[in-house]
Formats: sequence, structure tokens, C-alpha cells
Amino acid sequence: MDVQKKNLGHLPLPAKSYIAALTLASLGIVIYCVMTWRTADMGQFLLYLVCGVMCASMKVWLPGITGTLSVHYLFVLASVTELSLPQTVAVGSVSGVSQLFWSARTRPNPVQVLFAFTSLSLLSTLTFLVYQARWPADNLYFRLFCASITYFLCNTGAVATIIALTEGKKFRRVWMENFFWTAPHYLVGGALAALLHYWNQRMGWQSAVLVFPAIYLVYHSYRLYLGRLEEEKRHVGEIADLHLRTIQALALAIDARDGTTHQHLQRVQVYARELARELNLAEEDRNALEAAALLHDIGKLAVPEYIISKPGKLTPEEFEKMKVHPLIGAEILDSVRFPYAVVPIVRAHHEKWDGSGYPYGLKGEEIPIGARIVSAVDCLDALASDRQYRRALPLDEALRQVVSQRGISFDPRVVDMLERRYVEFEAIARRQPSEWTRLSTGVRIERGTEPAAGFETSAAAPASNHPGFISSIAAARQEFQTLLELTNDLGNSLRVDETLALLAARLKAIIPFHGVAIYTLEDGRLTTRYAAGEDSALFSSLAIPLGEGISGWVTQNNKPIINGNPSVEPGYLKDPTRFSVHRSALSVPLPGLKGVIGALTVYHRESGAFTRDHLRVLLAVSSKAGLTIENALRFVQAEEISVTDALTGLPNARSLFLRLESALESAFTAGSGLAVLVTDMDGFKQVNDQFGHQAGNQVLEKAAQGFREMLGERDYAARMGGDEFVLLLPDPQPAVMRRQVGRLNDIVARAGQEVCRADFLRLSVGVSYFPEDGSNAEELLAIADSRMYEVKRQHHGESEGIQNNILQLARALAEQPGTPIVGRVPAREQ
Repeated sequence: MDVQKKNLGHLPLPAKSYIAALTLASLGIVIYCVMTWRTADMGQFLLYLVCGVMCASMKVWLPGITGTLSVHYLFVLASVTELSLPQTVAVGSVSGVSQLFWSARTRPNPVQVLFAFTSLSLLSTLTFLVYQARWPADNLYFRLFCASITYFLCNTGAVATIIALTEGKKFRRVWMENFFWTAPHYLVGGALAALLHYWNQRMGWQSAVLVFPAIYLVYHSYRLYLGRLEEEKRHVGEIADLHLRTIQALALAIDARDGTTHQHLQRVQVYARELARELNLAEEDRNALEAAALLHDIGKLAVPEYIISKPGKLTPEEFEKMKVHPLIGAEILDSVRFPYAVVPIVRAHHEKWDGSGYPYGLKGEEIPIGARIVSAVDCLDALASDRQYRRALPLDEALRQVVSQRGISFDPRVVDMLERRYVEFEAIARRQPSEWTRLSTGVRIERGTEPAAGFETSAAAPASNHPGFISSIAAARQEFQTLLELTNDLGNSLRVDETLALLAARLKAIIPFHGVAIYTLEDGRLTTRYAAGEDSALFSSLAIPLGEGISGWVTQNNKPIINGNPSVEPGYLKDPTRFSVHRSALSVPLPGLKGVIGALTVYHRESGAFTRDHLRVLLAVSSKAGLTIENALRFVQAEEISVTDALTGLPNARSLFLRLESALESAFTAGSGLAVLVTDMDGFKQVNDQFGHQAGNQVLEKAAQGFREMLGERDYAARMGGDEFVLLLPDPQPAVMRRQVGRLNDIVARAGQEVCRADFLRLSVGVSYFPEDGSNAEELLAIADSRMYEVKRQHHGESEGIQNNILQLARALAEQPGTPIVGRVPAREQ
């Protein structure tokens, strides 16, 4: 077995020391072998040497490491039974070195040759000594078994050690994953060596060539097994790469509002990767760091856009909203289930060395090393990049500011390494090719056809009632300026309502219409995302099957329609009393990254109101509008993920606080009341302890489903965490509240009965009222939480009281003479 490294010329000091120790030990062995060499049995020695060298060509590449494994060890084991120690060492070391040169992928360097020679000479010596030792059971097969185990442990241990030292991996993991499974092959080799010894005794040493078919079978089994293993590893690698690229695509969509963000993330990745290499982090830590460097700011989904892009300093209130993004990012990535610790890095990348950071105030070594690296390099690149609130600093000045926070905000060891190597890291970052997708916004459909039937035929362009407008459209300079302003404005918002309202307002200035609707495709139907102008309420209520109506046909066929009949679309309401006053429609498809996402349709009261110029302008806008709307929809989906509890589907704690603030404002404005219910399940710990956490999750899911079914349209329920839920009930009435609490308890008890077939779950509920108990969210939640714990204590006291009554009754019965009680021995029998 041999190991090959790409950068063995840059071995770390422990690896150099290890090889030096092997070399010294091997040098003593070589000197001894030269001094004790004898020429007896030279024919047999030369045959074994030639066979060992030939078997070295039968090698396979080990998956996961840059090393190979051959079957030449069989003739080393055979040599210990037939030859002297010097001859055995010669066979082992020469055949092992020759393995480096047989079908080598890269030319071996002197360090590799030295390591192969020294390690194999040592293990050949140890194997020989073990075989020749005086064993209590002096049996050929037993001694060969011990020699095979010795060869296996020494050979794999030596290679695993040099791999661990040079590649920064853990010895145990390298050995278990790459070498432990090879033990049976060494035992087979020992059995073949015993067979060869038997043949030699019966037919002479020339019969050694007969063992080659068996050797080839061992080699072939190696190759087939490792081929399947390599294929599985390649498939896992492809899946992992696809996984990461999917996350990169999400990060690109989220950060589309900032044209410099992707460059920032790439540069942070490069700096973090190089720092991890210099600090000799383990492979798992490096993988986690590289992913976290890309995704550390994904939690900014939860931060309002006006704060993210604010061109000045943040207010204390705005900073409070900003500080939530590490936690939200950790929650989003926790559902991804990375095979390495990405989430702790994302959660802690704003912690500071002195403990003054957020969200948990970790300090020093409590902060994961990956988070300490990301924190420093993120700050450095942010200072050296243009931002909304300041110009970029020169890199040297940015580094000085980072160094000034050494031991305060940042790990001194990370800052020292960054200070020494930042010039090299910057050069690497500049050479790094960009792998980010560039969105195409220049797509334009030049031609289109009308449907064969069901719509009005295209009318010739009527005489314009707006000659000034048509003149401005015909003027290329004015048209270019207008479209440029519109497309620039579209990229400034990721809020769906803001984006669509802006689009409709800008279109009004260049195309005459009385109504506009923007439809998006969802589950095979077009739903109205935005409608304005006349008949907007009518178009807002539509659900158009794909391929039907004007907008449905345009979306399915990816072709525009000019001057279609709008009356075919309100027909999908299945209400003959409702119809549109419009007489013409201009509709174009909205292209997304992977196809058409919907349609943009404008309506006019007059028949044939739209011209080819209007169509041309709308097509020029649609490509940018489609991508902008798609990004806005993805942003909404991502925001929904960030405010929803993954297990129950109910809103999470962050969503609760937002809703509670809004509900309090509404109640204050309307002069009405609001009840805040904090609930906790008594006995839930018993569910987890006796039936497992899977059963506990099922109880929570069933309880949440029951809460949703029970609540009215204005009511609200959220999961705070664990088995604690919070409900908001507007305009509470005492009698209604009592019934509601009883129904909640029944839901929880039923959930426990269905999942665990046991009736030991009940609900403790604490209620606070606005405005009687408080005027803000914190006060109401605190009072409701306190009352909930008071109820829980009462429930606990009731349970203890029942148990005490049972014990007292048992004692009373036991003291009455002649009363038979199970478990009590009568006095006369004691």
C-alpha cells in the first residue's frame, strides 16, 4: 500500500518528524540486513522478488484518499515462511517501491519513495519477527495468522498516520473509513501464503507461479468492490454539489437587490477558505466554513428591506430588527440538515471575542472557530466594499480597523494570521473566477399569433387619439429613456405589492388602458396577483385554468395577444350577472428563469384600442417584469418560511410578536378588547420519556391541527416553542372564553389519546386581557405566562392530592383487623 500527496514538498512538521523517525529505524534495519546477507536459495529469492514486483502492478486506487493498494503483500507473507530476514526485507521494500511506478497517475517524488521504502522495510521486519517468534501454539497456520494481522496493522497504520498528518484528518476516521475493511483480504493472503508453503514442501519452490490465479482473484475482488464504492462516492458528491448549488441559487435570488453582494460573498469564501487552511482546521470544519461563508447572511430575509438598504446609520429600533438575522438564518439552514456544522457558524457569526456580540453574548473559545473566521473576514471585506451608507476604504485601512478590534471583537489568532497573509488572500480572491449566474433580462418576443377561435380578430391600428403619445413612442430616444427608468425602478424592490403597483403605474405613462391585471401561475391555474383600474374587483376574483381565456392562452403558449375579447375571462366566475365593461385586451407572457410564470394584461373600454407599438413596448418590459416578479414571489416564499414553525405549520414566535403588535394597534383604534392565551401541556414530558420524541411531535401536530380547526377567522394561534402555544382572541366574552379553554383542553387530551392510547395529557392555560392587564405585548405575555404557571401548580397539587387520598385510604383499610388487603400479610401468619 502506498500514499500519494499533491503537496508533499510542503509537509507539516509532525509529518516530517514521523518520516524522519521511520528513516532512522529503517536505516538500522538495512545495515543489519547487509551485514547478515547470505546467498543461499538465490533462485527462490529472485522468483519471489520478481513475483512481488509483478503483483505490485495489480493495484487499485482507494476512494477518499490519494493512495493505492496492491496484492504484493502475499509474497511478503510467503517470504517470511521460506526466506531469511534480509531477503524478506528486500522483497517487501523493492516490491513496495515498484508499486509507486506501476501505472502511476503522477510521477512520484523522492519523499514518497523514501516513505514507501522505509515503512515497508520496517513492517517486513516486524512481520518476519512475529512469524519466527516462539508461540505457545507452534503451528504454521497460527503463526501466519499472527503475521498477517501484524502486516495489516503496521501497513495500514503507517499509511493512515501519514495521511492524517499531511491532509489534516483524524487518524481513527481515516483508518476506519479507508483501511479497516481490507483486513479480510490480508487474511486471505495469509491463507494463500500457507498454501504456497505447502506446495513448496511437496513440489519445490518453483511451484510459486501456480498461485498467480488465486492472486488475480484477490485483486479482481478488490477492483470490483472499490469500483462500486467509488461510484457511490461520486454519486454522493454530485448530490452534495447539487445541494450546495441549490442553496447558492437561493442566496442569489435573495441578494438580487444588491448588485455587489455576490462579489462580497465570494470574497468572504476565499478569505475564509485560505484562513482555514493556514489554521489547519479539520476537513469537516473547512466544509462547514465554506458553506457558512456563503450563507451567513441568509437570515436577512427577516429584516425589512428599508433597513438593509438604508443609506445612513440605523436607529436603535432598526438595529433591534437587524439583530434577528443570525437566528433566522440558523433556523432556515437547520432544516437543510447539512452533514457538517454550518448552523452554529451562522448563528454565532456576530458574536464578539469579549462577549459583547449577539445573539447570545458568547465570548472567546465559546464561539465556534468558523464563526470567528467569518466574523473577521466579513468585516474586512465589508469595510473594503462600497455600501449604501459609505464609500469603500482602501484595503490597508480596512485591515487596520480590523486589527484595532483584535481581542475585542475578533479572535487574536485569526487577526494575526489575516494580518500576515491578507495580501496573498486578496490576490487569490481577485483571480477567483465568478461562478454566479447572471440573469438574462434582454429577452424579447418579436412575433406572435392570435388564437384560431374564441377571441376577436386583431384590428388594424386605429387613428390615434393621442398623436403626441404615439410620436413619443416613435421617437427612439424618448422610448429608450422611458423604458430604462421603468426597468431600473423594477429592480429596487422585492415586495410583490410594491413591485406590481410600481409596474402598473409606470405602464400607465406609456400605454393607454383603463384596467390592468397581473396573473401568476399556481397549480395549473392563473391567480390574480395585482389588479387596478376599472373592473379591478372583478379581475381580482378570477381563477383562470391554464390555456383558457386570454391570459391562460398567453401563459400556456408563450405568445402575446393584441386586442383580444376581455369578456371571455370574467366568464370563469360562473356568474352570468357579472361582466366586464372593457372591449379590448393586450396580454403578454411573463418569462421567468424556467419558463412562463404568468401574464400581464391591460384592458381598454374601446374595441381595437391597442397598436403594434403598444405590443412592442409591453414585450420590451415583460422580460424584466417577469424576472422581477419571480424574484419577489420567491422572496415572499422565503419570508413565509422564516415566520412559520416547521413542525406544526403554525406561525412561530417571531410571527407572533408581529401579529400581537398589529392586533393591539387594531384593538386600541377600535376601542375593543383582546385576550392573550398562553398554554402549556401537562404530561408532555411523560409522552417523550415513555413513547419517544416522534410520538411527542405527533401530539404537537395533532394539537396544532385541532387549534386551527377550532379558531375563527379573526383568531390566531402560534407555537412559541416546545409544547407551549399562544392564542390571540379578539373581543373576548367570559362565557365564550370558558368554552374555548375547555375545547382547547379537549383537543390536547384527544391528541394524547390518539397517539399514546393513554389519557394523561391536559392543558394549563393562562389568560391576560387588553387593556385591563396591560397595554403592550410584553406585559400581556408576562401576565398570561404567570397565570398559566399558577394553573399548572394547581393541576400539580390536584394530582398530588389524589395520590395522597389513595395512600390514606390504603392505610386506613390496612389498620382494620380482618380486612383482606392485597400485599398485606395477616398478623397470625407473620
